Amino acid sequence: YIFIDKGAQEMVNVLKNNKELFSENRDEFEEKIKDIFEPMIDFRYVTAMVMGKNYYKISTKKQRLEFQEVFKDSLLDTYAETLSQWDDQRIITEIPELVEVDKKIIEVRVALQTKNSLYPINFKLRRNNESWKIVNIIINGVNLGLTFRNQFKTLAIESSNEIDSIIIKWKSD
Repeated sequence: YIFIDKGAQEMVNVLKNNKELFSENRDEFEEKIKDIFEPMIDFRYVTAMVMGKNYYKISTKKQRLEFQEVFKDSLLDTYAETLSQWDDQRIITEIPELVEVDKKIIEVRVALQTKNSLYPINFKLRRNNESWKIVNIIINGVNLGLTFRNQFKTLAIESSNEIDSIIIKWKSD
């Protein structure tokens, strides 16, 4: 819970202290967000979930790694762009009285409060050795993991299940 709250508060600080940077130097703004967010996500696990069991099995290790990089870039770019659009925000993290530390997957609930709205964000975290990493995010009821998996399946159908074509199309979307 502290892991999510710390990262979320750092991102809010970047947003508050760098409002003009997104329009002046988008790459630098995105790097600031990526520096905080990238280490928080288990991209290997998330990539496998997005690809789905069948596509993950038929892909080569090289294809999996390539898709992981393409997916990571697209996710972080989208996240940075979305965050740049929110103004006057703060993050509120729900910390339960009882924390079940023996579980492999936990959910951390936060709320993004803007000037006019409150957006619930649920982070699914998975224990990876001794650390926790994000494996899914549900923002305002939209399950990003499921959304990305459906996008991958659609591209697979359009690409006759050719993994290299899916990766190329994902890059261009």
